Amino acid sequence: MITTTVLFDIFLQHPIVCTDTRNILPDSIFFALKGEHFDANAFAAEALEKGAKFCVIDDNRFSEVKGTLLVPNALKALQELARMYRQHLKIPVIGLTGSNGKTTTKELIHAVLAKKYNAFATHGNLNNHIGVPLSILSIKPEHEIAVIEMGANHQKEIAFLSSIAMPSHGMITNIGLAHLEGFGGIEGVKKGKGELFSYLKATNGYVFLNRDNEVLMEMAVTAGLEKIIYYGTGAANAIKGKLISSDPFIEAEWTNHSENGHAATQLTGSYNFENILAAICIGDFFDLNTEEINAGLSSYSPKNNRSQLTATATNKVICDFYNANPSSMEAALKNLSVLQGNKKAAILGDMFELGDDSAQQHEKIAQQTIDYGFKTSVFIGARFFVLKDRFNALFFLNATEAKDFLENEPIKNYLILLKGSRSMKLEDLLEAL
Repeated sequence: MITTTVLFDIFLQHPIVCTDTRNILPDSIFFALKGEHFDANAFAAEALEKGAKFCVIDDNRFSEVKGTLLVPNALKALQELARMYRQHLKIPVIGLTGSNGKTTTKELIHAVLAKKYNAFATHGNLNNHIGVPLSILSIKPEHEIAVIEMGANHQKEIAFLSSIAMPSHGMITNIGLAHLEGFGGIEGVKKGKGELFSYLKATNGYVFLNRDNEVLMEMAVTAGLEKIIYYGTGAANAIKGKLISSDPFIEAEWTNHSENGHAATQLTGSYNFENILAAICIGDFFDLNTEEINAGLSSYSPKNNRSQLTATATNKVICDFYNANPSSMEAALKNLSVLQGNKKAAILGDMFELGDDSAQQHEKIAQQTIDYGFKTSVFIGARFFVLKDRFNALFFLNATEAKDFLENEPIKNYLILLKGSRSMKLEDLLEAL
């Protein structure tokens, strides 16, 4: 068995980590992780043949293969290695969590900071117990600052991820109705996300806080935070902002009380205004000037199916189908209602991990959709389908059925919101829109 210290010394000589034999990089360290349906120990030899220098395994049956490094638990070895490497890094690390908007906010912050620094940010949404260690281990010596996204669907997860990422600065985007099943209701969500505040309080770190968000303000008081940098729409903030337009893209004015800025973005959805303010606040804190901040915001173009406006041959589609929960659904529907367009359609897919609240929340979203009076409303998935006799709308059990219908009964010249949980595969509908 090798120790974390030995593994760390090896990593410093071979600082590339892989966990998928389909993406092996030369001279890398492959970690043989286990999943519900696979055990990567069996692929150790394949990883080495494809170019990995070493393979970290936790099954002694494969230890005879040259280049394997036997540890008690490969996942824990990955996490401990990341924790040790984080202690080795001497740069600011911004920890980011929240119910909605984490990835978009992370990308905005990175786009801004990159105008002045060699900045690292979590790739995609590698924000869980595997993704956060991989993100930390991807930070290179030349990086000057890092933004690490942390996701969670149960309590104590953010505390654990914080112990690996060790953020020196942090923020919570918001508290919403996400992962209610795992957290045990909205109070559980507040407690779970609030673990980031607790970590930063204990380590004397800085928190960037939206003063307009009453829930976050209460959580900050509960955590006893002292090093707070505020942003919001009021004068008593380090960054004061005002939403100028969000149809279709967001424009905002802002000031740090010595300079005034005008941010023109490629993001749709007024709900992203507070995420933009967060990026401005963090950029200002790290000494970017007005021009650099505005340039960073205008350079970011969403390509991850989050608040992404896409023009098809016959319609304009707001692609927001990477994930969904009641809070983000409400915000997206409200945004659609205020955008200009003679014909609007809401095409919504099921929301998951809502536990006992699922039926009530799906009915609530369906009712809100109908109340807005969009020309067409489409609901997809078993959770929505049980409501088909209660609402005057189109209901389908899955995306395949919906696509077949839309191909036979096409809608044209619409502004369409396409939103649902990732596993609903709503991207398949784009061909029919």
